[in-house]
Amino acid sequence: MKAFLIIIGLTWFLFSCQSSDKPKILGVQEVGLQAQPVSAFWQPADVFAISNKKKSDEVLYGRDLIIHTAYYLGPKGRIAQQTNGLNCQNCHLDAGTKPFGNNYGSVASTYPKVRARSGKMESIEKRINDCFERSLNGKPLKENSKEMRAMVAYMKFLGQNVSKGEKAAGSGLKDLPLLARAADPQKGKVVYDLRCASCHQVNGQGIIDGIGQSYVYPPLWGSHSFNDAAGLSRLTNMAKYVKYNMPLGVSHDAPELSDEDAWDVAAYIESKPRPHKPTPKDWPDITKKPMDHPFGPYADQFSELQHKYGPFTAMKKAKK
Repeated sequence: MKAFLIIIGLTWFLFSCQSSDKPKILGVQEVGLQAQPVSAFWQPADVFAISNKKKSDEVLYGRDLIIHTAYYLGPKGRIAQQTNGLNCQNCHLDAGTKPFGNNYGSVASTYPKVRARSGKMESIEKRINDCFERSLNGKPLKENSKEMRAMVAYMKFLGQNVSKGEKAAGSGLKDLPLLARAADPQKGKVVYDLRCASCHQVNGQGIIDGIGQSYVYPPLWGSHSFNDAAGLSRLTNMAKYVKYNMPLGVSHDAPELSDEDAWDVAAYIESKPRPHKPTPKDWPDITKKPMDHPFGPYADQFSELQHKYGPFTAMKKAKK
């Protein structure tokens, strides 16, 4: 059975909107008091139709870095050795273009922005390096490096049709209703063994290519997976990602897993060991810390266990 591609990443561009001014959603046109659909979802600009060779080379190199990160920058990378062997595409599906698959549609339009996690204004380069340090459990790129410039160029090109301050329809992860109970890792193991283990293996270590350079299917826990500071180390993010993208090949409008199965298998994955990244400067305003952050301190009296697995309904009400 097909299974979960993970990433890293970063988490996300998408889990940290800045202020109370939420960006408008591209793809909806206001006509009087009604919203009429213009197009269902954001469509990326065609990277293969760039006439300027210099620009084309840079954008396509950025795309290749997203798809084949480990080939260039993994433990056996031909450019440098600074990541854990995962690829950006393990999290940002279809090279960052899939609707509700952590796509890059809103990157250029919403950055730079203030992120609650750091409490600071952050650039696209800083956001990419967050993924390198958290989702890829590695070292940051130099901001003026050829590789960083190429990835930024690719993301900006993809989102050139999204106006500044707008958010592309279909970016981020699709909402998933909260469970009335805590997510159950033991129930999730049953789902994992049936639906995920054929690709990610029973031991969660994935399948690496024949030369040991890049993962065909990524590890979901252990030393080569994303660390506990990555966006997908949060249960709600993992459950959404799983529900609408896994097994590999499903889409948000035709998911295969039930809501409960998505929550439970996410809990099983999150229950497993992974690298720890100390983050003493994260969440300077602790009241903005996500309710499902897997470790404290917290601004409320709910236990760390409940923050990790839920139930979240009472927690969400208390946060308002």
